[in-house]
Amino acid sequence: MDIFIQQVINGLVLGSIYALVALGYTMVYGIMGLINFAHGEVVMIGAMVALTVISMLSDSGLPGIVIALIGLGAALPVCMGTGFAIERIAYRPLRRAPKLAPLITAIGVSIVLQNLAMLIWGRNYHAFPPILPTSEHEIFGATITGLQIAIIVIAALMMAGLILLVQRTKLGRAMRATAENPPIAQLMGVDINRVISLTFVIGSALAAVAGLMVSANYSIAHYYMGFILGLKAFTAAVLGGIGNIAGAMLGGILLGLIESLGAGYIGDLTGGFLGSHYQDVFAFFVLICVLVFRPSGLVGEKVAERA
Repeated sequence: MDIFIQQVINGLVLGSIYALVALGYTMVYGIMGLINFAHGEVVMIGAMVALTVISMLSDSGLPGIVIALIGLGAALPVCMGTGFAIERIAYRPLRRAPKLAPLITAIGVSIVLQNLAMLIWGRNYHAFPPILPTSEHEIFGATITGLQIAIIVIAALMMAGLILLVQRTKLGRAMRATAENPPIAQLMGVDINRVISLTFVIGSALAAVAGLMVSANYSIAHYYMGFILGLKAFTAAVLGGIGNIAGAMLGGILLGLIESLGAGYIGDLTGGFLGSHYQDVFAFFVLICVLVFRPSGLVGEKVAERA
């Protein structure tokens, strides 16, 4: 039983990260109908920038939490600027182009960002300095660290804040109007270019936080880390219902639990033939099943079909 609870805890931590990244995918798709495959690389940039600053300050004598916040403070504007530049340079000129053009462009932007990161930070893995508290707490025989608790709580607060932003603010109303019908929203005085840019900026801010969480949780970061993470977050968005914010959150948590429980029990189920390093298989198996049996996702898409 303690193994099951431990895997559930690990799944909640992993799912919280997936949910934050998936929100970036689902927000952009909800407003533009575009899959921004470069979003995983924005997460990677956030992780690398934060880790660079944290490594520089690791011997400064400052408290670890303060150093982590400074690293996050450096990563946020870089990621937000990257997201804004991606939308302005790569996607806005193709807004009226056939759907295949921005999709190919998104893949190209992803490759460009990967190679730029490789030139800046190199090919090697970068270790996360041991600056954060390593206290452990026991829950029904399972262990959860203070960092894991912080990841779950911070992710939950950020997701709740995003829901309030979309549902209760003027910007949120403009975002929902743009998602419903951009031409009509523009006729009603909504600056859709500004709304779309802010959507990329907000999604990139969430990506910066997720990047720091990933590097702190696994204690490493590297230039290629955003590719698989981005694909899994996209799977989470599809699982919950891409275009639906609540669906992206649900899909992220479920995918994290499925992957963690699968990795924990796949050895027993296959008689030792497969090990926990096959955990990536579960994410893409889930993606195939969702696309075959329920393409709209578990919650379903709330974005109106555009003419």
